Amino acid sequence: MAQTPLHVNVFGAGAFGGWTALHLLRAGCSVTLIEAWSAGHGRSSSGDDTRVLRHAYGAREHYVPFVRRSLALWRALEAERHVTLFRPCGVLWLLRGAAEFERASRAHLEREGLPFEDLDQDALAKRFPAFAVDDLDGALYEHEAGALFARRACEVVHDAVRAAGGDVRRGAASGRLFKSRGDRGGRVDAELTDGSRVPGDAHVFACGPWLPQLFPELLQPYLAVTRQEVFSFGLPAGDRLHAGLPVWAEYGSTFWYGIPEGLSGGFKIGEDTWGPMFDPTTGDRTPTSVGRERAERYLARRFPALAEAPLVDQRVCQYTLTIDQELLVDRHPDHDAVWFVGGGSGHGFKLGPAVGELVAEVVSGGLAPPAGFRADPRTRRAKG
Repeated sequence: MAQTPLHVNVFGAGAFGGWTALHLLRAGCSVTLIEAWSAGHGRSSSGDDTRVLRHAYGAREHYVPFVRRSLALWRALEAERHVTLFRPCGVLWLLRGAAEFERASRAHLEREGLPFEDLDQDALAKRFPAFAVDDLDGALYEHEAGALFARRACEVVHDAVRAAGGDVRRGAASGRLFKSRGDRGGRVDAELTDGSRVPGDAHVFACGPWLPQLFPELLQPYLAVTRQEVFSFGLPAGDRLHAGLPVWAEYGSTFWYGIPEGLSGGFKIGEDTWGPMFDPTTGDRTPTSVGRERAERYLARRFPALAEAPLVDQRVCQYTLTIDQELLVDRHPDHDAVWFVGGGSGHGFKLGPAVGELVAEVVSGGLAPPAGFRADPRTRRAKG
């Protein structure tokens, strides 16, 4: 008699949840993917037009294999679904003073055989004249990097789950778990906010910034949700100076990054510094005038030709942070078949394919969670 496939419910169709569902299906599981709104919706951490894909990771080089694997899976999905999800425009790391992140990144890029260039100030000014470089020492130009089309990617993965035989539903998890009726094997049902219950052999909660609300006693000690503002500016008609720029990032007293026009809805810049605590459901998603003024000052300083550029878009997103900015992949302490996946910490989107693959392996294989991603109270304490 054929064995009944493991049935897994995945809550959340962002980068982590969508890819987990897809990999579980490919592993032979039966899967229900449950999303409260739509894949890549505006409140999610996987929404907006673009996200950065880079291999430079400073001292956290253990993520480099995850990025390489993820890029291969993004490319395979592009070919399978006949879409474009990644633009390999490169990432330019602007250097100023002591740059430990770039030095450590250069070392692991070399070890991995990933192509990059060191640009001194003169070479940087000649190659990319849009940048004001007088206060810079040069740049590290990472070639096999660029921008992912985030919202589109979530939608494509969502469609791929359905095409692979997954059951795709609308619904929101309540965080409440109940022992399955008549079951003596430790199975539980997950409750939705409408009061209905969802049975399954396993449940994966990949609910992004809602995870600490769903399981407050367990996850609020390990996860913090912060408010982040992003702004996009319009380029002048016929602009050539800023055409063809790579994604760029600059460490200093704060950390700024940007994605060029043509990939996002304008010339997109954001400050990566952690913002204030934020409720993803009720929090005010109107960017502040202070945030806008900071963005305009930075834009005028680093890109002088854009000093008067008009604001064309602004939005508030959120980071779901662990204090060490590592991911969270762990079991519920009271239910072996209930899993948490999250803690993207502002860098997780690009890792979605490899994270989903890892989660599918541990869930379908009944394996222990990876030690480095567990919610360990000795090492994981969220900002509070």
